[in-house]
Amino acid sequence: MANYYITINRQFGSLGRPIAIKLAEILGIEYYDRDIVEETAKQMNIPLSQASEQEETIASRFGRMAFPLGQGSTENQQQMFDVQTKIIQDLAAKGSAIFVGRCADYVLQNYNCLRVFIYAPKAKRYLNCVNSLDMTPTEAKRMIDRVDKARDRYCKKYARHLPSDPEHTHLMVDSSLFGVTGTAELLATVAREYFMTDLS
Repeated sequence: MANYYITINRQFGSLGRPIAIKLAEILGIEYYDRDIVEETAKQMNIPLSQASEQEETIASRFGRMAFPLGQGSTENQQQMFDVQTKIIQDLAAKGSAIFVGRCADYVLQNYNCLRVFIYAPKAKRYLNCVNSLDMTPTEAKRMIDRVDKARDRYCKKYARHLPSDPEHTHLMVDSSLFGVTGTAELLATVAREYFMTDLS
């Protein structure tokens, strides 16, 4: 069976990451997210904190999410993106997988790929941040806007389109309708149909 890939972009607080993890479990394929950051740090011989978008000046424990390639020079950020691109392609060569963020939809645009965007109403995302991510109400309100804007800038810079652009997205799902497990099961059903094979 030919390898297939599912890329997931998501709004902050929409629970895209746990949905991706559950989807990988249902389909029995690999899931990649932070693994890419860790491998980037290793290959570039830089501290993991630098590769994982975190600086000591960022007070919030979620602040790193607002800087997908850190806050270093443009040259360093481009180098990091190039390294991450190669890592994503190498991981894809190993077999079917789910990739979260990192412009994987752009990197794998010519692959056998289903591109998904997960969103939810802001009020629901706020509750997810407070109840599921244990954020303070103030932190939740601030980070929802901050991280979404940063992810949009990141995608526009490297992929030249927004993560939610329907011209570059196959499926958009409101995760508040079905929750983590229900959304993952829905995506698994779509994946089976899209790739026209009995994925177990």
